[in-house]
Amino acid sequence: MIFKLEVLNIKKSYGNLDTIDDVSLKIEPNSFVSILGPSGCGKSTLFDIISGIETPDKGKVLIDKKDYTAKTGIISYMQQKDLLFPWKNVLDNTCLPLLLRGINLNDAREKAESFFEVFGLKSFEKNYPKELSGGMKQRAALLRTYLFSSEIMLLDEPFGSLDAITRRRMQLWLLKIISHFNSSILFITHSVEEAIFLSDKIYLLSDRPSNVKEVFKIILDKPRDFKTFTSKEFIKIKEEILTKLMGDKREF
Repeated sequence: MIFKLEVLNIKKSYGNLDTIDDVSLKIEPNSFVSILGPSGCGKSTLFDIISGIETPDKGKVLIDKKDYTAKTGIISYMQQKDLLFPWKNVLDNTCLPLLLRGINLNDAREKAESFFEVFGLKSFEKNYPKELSGGMKQRAALLRTYLFSSEIMLLDEPFGSLDAITRRRMQLWLLKIISHFNSSILFITHSVEEAIFLSDKIYLLSDRPSNVKEVFKIILDKPRDFKTFTSKEFIKIKEEILTKLMGDKREF
C-alpha cells in the first residue's frame, strides 16, 4: 500500500516527563485521519514533531518515503487558534504563505482570492478578523493552511472553540471542501462524533506516555450529511470507540 505520510516509532520525553512512548501512524494519499486520546497524552506534541517544529528522541517522519524528520516548511499546520493578524484584512492574512515563498504581493493576492468562493469567504476580502464570526475566522485560517501546503495538512482541534451549531456546520462544510482537493489530512479532536463523521481512519492513543491503543477504519457511506450522525452504523462505531476509551481514567 502507498502512504503519503508515515510516522514511525516516535518517542519523546521532556526531562523526566515521558510524553510519547512509541507511536506510529500511516496516512494514505487523499485520506482523512483523526487522532483521539486523553488530554495531555501528547497529541499536539506529536503534531509538532510531524511538522518539524520538534525533534523526536527516536523515530522518523517520512513523506513519500523520504525522511523529513525535524524539517520544517513541508507540511502545513493549523493550530487550535486561528492566529490571524488583526491588523491585516482577510485577503492579506490568507496570502501570507505565498509571500513567504517569494511570490509578489499582487500575484499572491490574486491566487488567494481565487479560492475565496470555494472556502465561503467571497465578499469578505477586505474585512478584518474582528469583523468575522468564529466560523469565518476558521475558514480563513484553513485557506491560509491550504495555501502553505495542500498535500498534507495537520489540523489541531480547529473547531474546538466554536459553539455546537457552528461546529456542526463547519464539519459538514469541511467534508464538502476537501472533496475538491487532493489533500491528506491529519486531524486532532476530543470529539468522538466529530472524528467518526470526518474520518476514513481513527488512531486511538493511550494516556501518557502515549502509544497507539487501537486503529479504527471508518466504513460509512459518502457523501455524509447530518443524517449520518443517527445512522445505526455510526452509533455502533461510536459505542466501540467509547468502550475502548473508558479504559483511560483521564477525562477528555
